[in-house]
Amino acid sequence: MSRFVVMAAAIALSTGHALANGHGGGDTPPPPKPEATTAPAKVVLTKQGPKLVDLKGMTLYYYERDTTGKTSNCNGKCTESWVPLAATADAKAVGDFTVISRNDGTKMWAYRYRPLYTSPADKAPGDANGNATTLQWRIARPE
Repeated sequence: MSRFVVMAAAIALSTGHALANGHGGGDTPPPPKPEATTAPAKVVLTKQGPKLVDLKGMTLYYYERDTTGKTSNCNGKCTESWVPLAATADAKAVGDFTVISRNDGTKMWAYRYRPLYTSPADKAPGDANGNATTLQWRIARPE
């Protein structure tokens, strides 16, 4: 008789666990994970304060003449000295980063509505050789 009670208790416990774990009908799959969106740049701390760099660690700049937040004023020959931070055609805004359309139809990233560029004068991550105050180019900072 005691074996029967032990068996009945074991069956009752295992059935309870199965139901509690969602194996008792009405299985629902877990909700889909939200799509991961990666920002096109990150903040690094330097002796001169925080600055924005692209995902390869290259310093990012903005042009003071880019004031509307919707367009870039650096087109044509200008892009030989200042390379727009390219965005894919289907890129979506994330946080303070937005996507704007360029005159040539390509997309580029902007930070707080200021288009972002790299400088070919920077040869290695951390370089900031493109800071040209006379030409109104500034290091992009998360301020």
